[in-house]
Amino acid sequence: MAESGAATELKKYQTYSIEVDPDQDDKGKEIKLLSFARPHMRAFHASWVGFFIAFFIWFAAAPLLPEIKKTLGVEKSDIWKSSVTSVAGTILLRFALGPLCDKYGSRTLYFIILNFASIPTAMLGLVNSIEGLIAVRFFIGFAGSCFVMCQYWTSRMFVKEVVGTANALVGGWGNLGGGVTQLVMGSALFPAFKAAYADLGPDAAAEKAWRTVSVIPAIVAAGIGWMIYFFTDDCPKGNYKEMKKNGTMAEVSAAASFREGALNINTWLLFIQYACCFGVELTMNNAAALYFVEKFEMSTEKAAAIASLFGWMNLFARGLGGYFSDKFSAKMGMRGRLLIHTVCLLAEGILVFVFASSDDLGAAIGYMVIFSVFVQAAEGTSYGIVPYVNPPATGSIAGIVGAGGNTGAVCFGLGFTYLNEDLKDPFFLMGGVIVASSVLSFFIFIKGSSGLLCGEDEDMPKETLAVPEKEEETA
Repeated sequence: MAESGAATELKKYQTYSIEVDPDQDDKGKEIKLLSFARPHMRAFHASWVGFFIAFFIWFAAAPLLPEIKKTLGVEKSDIWKSSVTSVAGTILLRFALGPLCDKYGSRTLYFIILNFASIPTAMLGLVNSIEGLIAVRFFIGFAGSCFVMCQYWTSRMFVKEVVGTANALVGGWGNLGGGVTQLVMGSALFPAFKAAYADLGPDAAAEKAWRTVSVIPAIVAAGIGWMIYFFTDDCPKGNYKEMKKNGTMAEVSAAASFREGALNINTWLLFIQYACCFGVELTMNNAAALYFVEKFEMSTEKAAAIASLFGWMNLFARGLGGYFSDKFSAKMGMRGRLLIHTVCLLAEGILVFVFASSDDLGAAIGYMVIFSVFVQAAEGTSYGIVPYVNPPATGSIAGIVGAGGNTGAVCFGLGFTYLNEDLKDPFFLMGGVIVASSVLSFFIFIKGSSGLLCGEDEDMPKETLAVPEKEEETA
């Protein structure tokens, strides 16, 4: 057991199961993936599990959309309107939750958001019109804002030398929920529920199945929210409420931090680029199953299983992007981070064209998987740069850039809504925008760091160059 510092200090834990740094607020210096000990590793696992289930309920309806479309008797453009609102609902929340995390901690906000979003998830089966579907999916979309808590929590638990790895792992494993929901909801639970209602006849059984199956993930999400609240800690020294009460934590305001982040042009360049990677992932979570059903005339169950492959790449791809960002940084400084980031975006954009142009099912699946790897790697390289833009305002900058992902999903979703006559058109539009966004890296100039083509990094410790520093918001 590692000693935490002065035993007389008012804090919840005097010793920890991992080595900590007393000079960095008792943050953990190592990650033990097989440990669930409080506070550090319990928060690590709760962070990705909470984001995973949030992602799961966020896109639980996606593999069911072909059946919902049939039951409601609506057009594909109407279904896409519901998909757009499902990702729009969380944009403002992502801006707001950074400062709220600073004030209340991730644990409480996870509890609130997961329990709130579980209600409209359970109500999905009650919709009888496209307006009802749009409204329900808008409120379910609030679950997507859990990304902010996911990243903030590990930033409060781990030192700068390992927090980049921690953030990449919890973010990637959380995003994995988008792929798992395609497989579980579309290829496992939906056919199981349909079989249970088989005596109603094929069409009636399918309708009954999609109207009832979402109750399962809703119950799980609410349960996870309660478990996070009662069995985890806000930071190494305890919970914010108790720390404020005993004077070990002061009340803070994130207004100045947010202003600093919002006035930095690099923040908005990364906002656009994150829209072109995470926004693409969200769009594909809604589009993939429908695409394979329509283009290759597949069943809902088979299309959902194939679509899940896109999300499964989160198991390693986002972390891989962060890893290569660190490696290139060790050799080339910020220029290395910008270079690998640009390459990932450019490759991602090109692969969109290749995927949409493939008329062979096997080739389309293969291209989609490679495309997905670069999408999520670009997400990792994005957050390899974010902490350096303005370190004191990292929390606010991370929230703004994160909101860019949802903004991108809304914009691309509109493309799929109104350019649906030819299945290639919305994909070609998306690919072109992604390729164009890669050029923005040439205009990212961070104070004290090299640009893509010019400038030099100021002298600093090697580990600071090699490992992204994710700091919490400050007043």
